[in-house]
Amino acid sequence: MNYRFCPSILSADFNRLGDQMRILQESGIEIVHIDVMDGIFVPSISFGMPVIRSIRKESSLFFDVHLMIQEPERYIQEFVSCGADSITVHQEACRDLAGTIRKIKEANVKAGVSVKPETPVKSILPVLPEVDMVLIMTVQPGFGGQKYLPECTEKIREVRALIRENGYHADVQVDGGINDSTLRTVVEAGANYLVAGSYLFGEDLQGNVRRAQDKLQEIRKIDNI
Repeated sequence: MNYRFCPSILSADFNRLGDQMRILQESGIEIVHIDVMDGIFVPSISFGMPVIRSIRKESSLFFDVHLMIQEPERYIQEFVSCGADSITVHQEACRDLAGTIRKIKEANVKAGVSVKPETPVKSILPVLPEVDMVLIMTVQPGFGGQKYLPECTEKIREVRALIRENGYHADVQVDGGINDSTLRTVVEAGANYLVAGSYLFGEDLQGNVRRAQDKLQEIRKIDNI
């Protein structure tokens, strides 16, 4: 199983975004997490297609686009055209979740499904065989810098068990409150894609990334994961 940090550019310094994208790549990062918020599905408004298109011109990183928007099926092709390599949609935001996942796959990018902390895992069972990734939100979506919600740990375990028991091939991603204290918790529970914002971005981005990667390797070695 591949274990990856997926830095969330929501926490980046947008005055230095191009430089920070290069630092991430030079530090061994392969995936960046791009949160698109519409101010309807979540209270915040972030950025959209113009920003993704502009950074796509300068970066070969894998763009993991997380659509926190209502009725995301309206914009699948537009996000693919501007550079998305994968698109994750929320179960709670889709009128037809299975149809939306199918539309993403037909656009030849990877498809993910996400659930809020209060949404039961059983709500995504019909699409679990079809998706490439399940994103468990471990904070309430819409704002960075929140504390990890411990009750979400069991949801990570539940999703990983379902994937393993049924022979599915989806990665399990977590988003929210990842730091030195919670990293072992989510990895032991079954997460292998780790979205991190404030944990990585700061004065020493390169140093923070390398320290986090070392911490992840240490956890995997000690716990034989």
